[in-house]
Amino acid sequence: MLELAILGFLHDAPLHGYVLRRHIAALTGHVRPVAESTLYPAIKRLEKAGLLVRATEPGAVAAPRHVLSLTEQGRQDLRRRLADPGQREITDENQWFTLLAFLRHLEDPEAQAAVLRRRLAFLQEPASFFYDGDRPLAAEDLDDPFRRGVLTIARATSRAELAWLRDTLASLEGVGG
Repeated sequence: MLELAILGFLHDAPLHGYVLRRHIAALTGHVRPVAESTLYPAIKRLEKAGLLVRATEPGAVAAPRHVLSLTEQGRQDLRRRLADPGQREITDENQWFTLLAFLRHLEDPEAQAAVLRRRLAFLQEPASFFYDGDRPLAAEDLDDPFRRGVLTIARATSRAELAWLRDTLASLEGVGG
């Protein structure tokens, strides 16, 4: 997820590491804060793999700044990651949102639609946070108002996402078809 976010934000524009960290934190930080001890090793791995480059620019007030840019190989890798996400990137809400934030960089509407169809199929499977044996429980099955609240909120969120997915798929299929 972190590497995808780095590649995605650098596809938008070259960034200083500090600004990149702020952008990633804005997207995922409330759930998974990005520590420097995590971000900078990931940047170094991507740089070593030839997916991004670092250039030194004069600082506005003091020391020179290192600005990160995506290479063509990095753009290709981002498109590959977007076109063929892992199952966790489809099923884990936080990873899904990171993927979704950059899906526009996958320029083929059919490829975008294929990713959205995977998410749609996942959301249409019966599921719950709570079970009676193997049977998923609905909000109406629970006496606990807090667990009922979890399921009520999740249902509303799922309905909104399902509606958005269906509308967006119809739009993409109209463009590609």
